[in-house]
Amino acid sequence: MITWMKIAIRNIVKNRRRSLFTILAIAVGYAAVNVFGGFTEYIFKSLQDSFIYAQGNGHLTIFKKGFLTQGKLDPFQFMLSEAETELIRELCRKDPRVMVVTPQLMITGLISNGSVSTIFVGVGRVPSDLTFVRSRATGMIGRLKLYEGRNLVDEVPHGVGLSAGLAKKLDLDQGSEAIAMSPTIHGQINALDMQVFQVFHSPYEELDDKLLMAPLDFAQSLYDTTSADRITVLLTEDRSTLPMKEHFERIFVDAGLDVELMTWKDLSIFYVKVKDMFDIIFLFIFVIVFVIVVMSVVNTVSMAIMERTQEIGTLRALGLKRRGIVKLFAIESSVLGLIGSLVGIVFTFVGWGLVKVIEPSWIPPNIPYRVPLEVHLVPGYMAVSFVFLILLSVLSAILPARKAALKGIVDALGHV
Repeated sequence: MITWMKIAIRNIVKNRRRSLFTILAIAVGYAAVNVFGGFTEYIFKSLQDSFIYAQGNGHLTIFKKGFLTQGKLDPFQFMLSEAETELIRELCRKDPRVMVVTPQLMITGLISNGSVSTIFVGVGRVPSDLTFVRSRATGMIGRLKLYEGRNLVDEVPHGVGLSAGLAKKLDLDQGSEAIAMSPTIHGQINALDMQVFQVFHSPYEELDDKLLMAPLDFAQSLYDTTSADRITVLLTEDRSTLPMKEHFERIFVDAGLDVELMTWKDLSIFYVKVKDMFDIIFLFIFVIVFVIVVMSVVNTVSMAIMERTQEIGTLRALGLKRRGIVKLFAIESSVLGLIGSLVGIVFTFVGWGLVKVIEPSWIPPNIPYRVPLEVHLVPGYMAVSFVFLILLSVLSAILPARKAALKGIVDALGHV
């Protein structure tokens, strides 16, 4: 094998210009695949962290069975009572993989500044739990300040946050006072005073003039209830989500709880759609790289075969079998693929380093702030691409090499 490798390297060096362009084509293709793969990994991670941590949805969400279907029309009939909530929290907290178990309550109604009123869609959360969940975010999401103003606190239930569009519509600023009105679960109208502690931008543009964030006590007081419509669970590791879902489903059945669990992916439709879109784009890029590499290797091998037809005839006359000819060119192509991929690794690190140095920024579709654009180094992508491009280089050489090997010895020796 060492002899075969020496011959392959000598032939590559002999045709250095052609080999150089082939190596560059493979290297650039390799780097393009991995840089784009690193960018998509950054997008996926940011979307995941945004939903789980920034928006405070956690890894798992527990609903009363039927809430996600029938509960949209009659949510009050599918709420978790205070006793059920405490039982669920007690069962979840027994597992060391659970960091936070916190109830939530979605609310709707009217908000007034004293002169005009408009509708709002809000969520009541335990402020201290939400602060802890957000503090666990890493990467770009962990560095973002998601609002302007003061933190919501457990001790001041009337301190709320408004989306920027809603605050602007009602001419409310930090420190302004307003009134929230809504029917209670018993059908009576209730109204509560509140003070604007913070203003935030909604991740969804169509809701930026409607969102309200309040302490859970405020939301429950507005609806005159001690119940919640969901309980979110934050885990220590993202990869524990599915095993923990199955684990808790068994525990809740044994405890006689009529609930259903949803993972963050089940609830984050936006994440799933964006991931599917980028997977398709990645496939297109990979196909383009595939074509470039195949054409480059086929061109290099075909030109080498034309120039070395007499050499092939001589080797065949000396007793080298047809599969030996194919093997020779396959080894040459594998060396080209190996060198190209190694150079591609260098190009990948160069691209990653340039992004680090230049520090470009952008406004992603789910975050209304300008954030740094990043490219992650994904060892899995790099390893798969490395192996695939070498195999692709070998396979691209087999067809022209096989055609050359089938040429008659006399014809090959007489080739001019």
